[in-house]
Amino acid sequence: MMAILEVKGLKAYYGQIEALHGVDFALEEGEILAVLGANGAGKTTSLRAICGMVRSEGSIMIEGDDVIDMPTEKIVSRHRIAHVPEGRGTFVRVTTEENLRLGAFTRRDKEIEQDYERVYHYFPRLKERRNQQAGTLSGGEQQMLAIGRAMMLRPKIMLLDEPSFGLAPIITEELFKILGTINREEGVSMLVVEQNANLALDISKRAYLLETGNIAMSGPADEIMNDEQVRKSYLGY
Repeated sequence: MMAILEVKGLKAYYGQIEALHGVDFALEEGEILAVLGANGAGKTTSLRAICGMVRSEGSIMIEGDDVIDMPTEKIVSRHRIAHVPEGRGTFVRVTTEENLRLGAFTRRDKEIEQDYERVYHYFPRLKERRNQQAGTLSGGEQQMLAIGRAMMLRPKIMLLDEPSFGLAPIITEELFKILGTINREEGVSMLVVEQNANLALDISKRAYLLETGNIAMSGPADEIMNDEQVRKSYLGY
C-alpha cells in the first residue's frame, strides 16, 4: 500500500537541542500506526515536526509533497492533517458545538452543518451536551470533543498525541474502540502517539518504538507486542 506520509532523516530542534536524530518512518494510506516510547523519547516532537511546529531538517513527504519548510496553516489546509494535541486543547468558555465549528475553520464548503451529525454519530454524548460550556465537560468528554473537532476538518491524516492521558481505563478503552471504528468507516490514516502500549498496539497495524530521539524498533504491531523487551518495559508483563 502507498504511504500517505513518509519521513526520512528527520531531525528536530528546540533551540540548539536536537530532539530527533534522523528518524525514518512511514504511514500507509488508511492504516493506524502506533508510536511508542517513554517520556522524552521524541514522540510529541515527531507530531509537531510533521505539522511544522518545531524547527526541523530532513524530508517530510505528505501525498508526495515535501512540507519540511511549509507553514503549519498551509500543511493543514492543503493536506487536511488534523492534530489532536496532548491536553485536548479545549476552548473552555464556548459551547461544545462552537468547539466543533472551530475545527472546520479552514473549510469553505457548504457541508459543515451535516458534519456535526457525523461527529455525533461517533460521540452521542457530545450531542447531548452540544449547548453546554465545554469547560464543564468531563475529561473523557473533552477528549472526545478534541477528536470530534479534528474530524470537522474531514482529515486525511489524524495525529493523536496521548489520547489516553488522564482518563480512567474504561473511558480509554471506549475511546480506542471509537478510533478503530472511525479508521475503518472513514478511511482516516492515524498516527497514534501513546504510552498505553497495550491499547495502541491493539488497534494498530504497525508500530515504531522511539528511544531518546531514535527509532529503536519497528514492525508489525503483533511482533512488537510479543517482543520480550517491549513486554517488560512498556506492557508491564
